[in-house]
Amino acid sequence: MGIIKQGILGGLSGKVGNVVGSSWKGISYLRALPTNVANPNTVGQRITRTKMSIVISFLKTCTAFIRFGFSGFALKMSAFNAATSFNFRIAVGNDYPNQVLDYSSVKVTRGNLPGAANAACAASGPGQVTLTWDDNSSQGNASQGDTPLILVYCPEAGSSVYRMQTGSRAEGSAVLDVPAAYIGKVAHCYLGFANIAEIVGSKLRDYISDSVYAGSVTVL
Repeated sequence: MGIIKQGILGGLSGKVGNVVGSSWKGISYLRALPTNVANPNTVGQRITRTKMSIVISFLKTCTAFIRFGFSGFALKMSAFNAATSFNFRIAVGNDYPNQVLDYSSVKVTRGNLPGAANAACAASGPGQVTLTWDDNSSQGNASQGDTPLILVYCPEAGSSVYRMQTGSRAEGSAVLDVPAAYIGKVAHCYLGFANIAEIVGSKLRDYISDSVYAGSVTVL
């Protein structure tokens, strides 16, 4: 792919020969039409497609959360694509064809704000999951008022629930109600933080933290 800078080809769109001109997010570019592949189903290609499918299947259960959590890394790509690329590299375990999502390696938020300390989770009541953490607001640019970014994913139910707008780092715990479909099933829990007051007009990644894996629970 060739990026078009200002010149005689600036703003080209459509196909010319085997070249297509287009633009995305204000960036003009050229790409060649795909050539025929002798064997489009090599082992390497199957491995890549399987990894991509595993990651996207998870991320699609929490698209709005991911768009916020990776917003600081949406540079010439969408936040969802940034999350896909990152988790594709780090969060799929085992050898093909037995690849699985490595839940402990998944990141649902990314940034430079200090993350959660000693995060843990527990099934605290019927249809409820409680996350706990230590108040580490004295670390770096963390503050007591940072908002917890909580996500609970149930693979068997094929869905996620999350909370992004209430609570604080200083509180040290939060309770999340989960669907009845989660009862009796294993759910995986993630915790990040955001300084909502500072995000507007600032460098996004400086006010969102990396998420941490708080563990898994069997929902009561």
